[in-house]
Amino acid sequence: MAFADLSRSRPVRAAGIARPSWSNLLFVLPFLLLYAGLLVYPLFQGMWMSLHDYDLLSGESEFLGLANFIKLFRNSIFLGTVRNTLWFVAMTTPAFVVLGLALALALNRASRTGAVLRFIFFGSSVLSVTIVTLVWRMVLRPDKGLIANVLEWFGLPPVPFLIDVHLALPSIAGVTVWWIVGLPMMLFLAALQQIPQEIYEAAKLDNAGWWRTLFSITLPSIKRTVILVAVIEIVLQFQLFGQAQIMTQGGPNNSSRPIVLFIYESGFRDWRLGYAAAAAQILFFLMLVAASLQLWLGRRRQGGEA
Repeated sequence: MAFADLSRSRPVRAAGIARPSWSNLLFVLPFLLLYAGLLVYPLFQGMWMSLHDYDLLSGESEFLGLANFIKLFRNSIFLGTVRNTLWFVAMTTPAFVVLGLALALALNRASRTGAVLRFIFFGSSVLSVTIVTLVWRMVLRPDKGLIANVLEWFGLPPVPFLIDVHLALPSIAGVTVWWIVGLPMMLFLAALQQIPQEIYEAAKLDNAGWWRTLFSITLPSIKRTVILVAVIEIVLQFQLFGQAQIMTQGGPNNSSRPIVLFIYESGFRDWRLGYAAAAAQILFFLMLVAASLQLWLGRRRQGGEA
């Protein structure tokens, strides 16, 4: 009788269902601590700093509320950096998707030539921003640059790529695409190699042309990769900094100054850390909205096709 009462007092475990154990949390605890310390805490600390006039040397701060944000939206230079950054993202992200996919389609072949070309196109993406921008700065010089010498040989006048208000930012965008196009190319190559070859063989039996195969088989099979590449490049290109700082220093007349360069100059040149933190929060909001919009459009397109 006592044994029966004791068995009733114990919880009954369903067959095949293990009870949750808090000891499993120990396996993910190091990651959670690093994630909170390196990402979550700095995020909220930046939000808190954006509401203050913060002195880095003394550690003192004065609460200002939304005053920093109001000053930013009244600052014509900052509004210009927002336009420059949005225009830069609009120029580079579609180029990364289209050129990356085109290179992947052209080099998706098991040959030595294809392997060499893949290495060449991907090799530029591993170079540092300093090397790339310094080389291209010499190439784009209007006096003795490589392009200027070629134009002179054909009897044409030099083009002031980096000192013209209308050409500086597109020139930086072109250099950026040349530099990083290898990464989306490799992502598209990985996606293309996952498509079963039997589908293409069946398309050949149906006498499907190249364009029909592309739009009916290839693109629908890699649409998730297209969305992934677009989101990654949107987030990355919003953080334009090194190219603009080294090639043009934001000029001429602030025509190529991005938001990150404005944040850097406000925080580490003018020592207005609260002001710079407020600009960083606006940049974070723009990145979040742009990436979320791209994900929403991609999922809506997938739902419509389904």
